[in-house]
Amino acid sequence: MKPAIFFDRDGVINIDTNYPYRLEDLILVEGVEEAICQAKKLGFLTVVVTNQSGVARGFFTERDVQNFHRYIQEKLKKYNTAIDAFYYCPYHPEAKIKKYRQDHPDRKPHPGMIEHAIHDLFIDRQHSFLIGDKSTDLQAAENANIAGYLFKEKNLASFLNKIIKK
Repeated sequence: MKPAIFFDRDGVINIDTNYPYRLEDLILVEGVEEAICQAKKLGFLTVVVTNQSGVARGFFTERDVQNFHRYIQEKLKKYNTAIDAFYYCPYHPEAKIKKYRQDHPDRKPHPGMIEHAIHDLFIDRQHSFLIGDKSTDLQAAENANIAGYLFKEKNLASFLNKIIKK
């Protein structure tokens, strides 16, 4: 079993440009490449867990989300690194598209995506943590019995260094 660092996507991995999904919307947060490399050197899996209610609202499709994730991987590949897994939740209780209209157990603040990753990837829960930019991210971490850290800085690598030095 390996520990993992769970990352929210919009606002932590990439700049949140209000429902980003088009490839031209991708702007990586400063220090993402370094943070992912550092995490891997320290023996952590890197896992993105992201609510994507834009699917439920009809702004874009699940295929668009998957393409955006592939594009993030392409960008990270230039730095000889990659995210180990992406989990996303397209559901929302007030969805415009009926099949996505529910308070799904994967939707943060519920811990579903984290729990799936822990099971799928044989993650060591006790030594894992989440970095998010919203209270719902931290609540999901708490609900999954892992530590959660609120990212409100500009550089993800320097933020990760602060956490690891604790």
